[in-house]
Amino acid sequence: MGCGVCNSAHECVQKDDMQEILEKMIKADVIVMATPVYFYSMNAQMKTFIDRTVPRYTEIKGKEFYYIITAADTQIANMQKTIEGFRGFTIDCLEDTKEKGIIYGINAWNEGDIKSSSAMQQAYEMGKKS
Repeated sequence: MGCGVCNSAHECVQKDDMQEILEKMIKADVIVMATPVYFYSMNAQMKTFIDRTVPRYTEIKGKEFYYIITAADTQIANMQKTIEGFRGFTIDCLEDTKEKGIIYGINAWNEGDIKSSSAMQQAYEMGKKS
């Protein structure tokens, strides 16, 4: 909505589950940001999610972040704008955060394509390390 009430109230006027999600993010040690890549950027839902952290984003600090992005594209270079968008939020806006890993799920044209890709094993291995 972009109404700006959250800037002073530190609470969103929209009544949905975002307040609960923000509380979990604040308490978490590790956060995974994941999105499909559409036309070289994160999808609209992920961007809206990031924007919805405004009421309490200053409390999301000291976290480790992993990024998972999937795309039909096979060129990782074409996904860098999405990674930069994640970094803009997690590294530039949040205090004392660490980027721990990136998983690129490439060549994912259809539902289920990612299941047989190496990205699944990478995600499993990164999860074991956290």
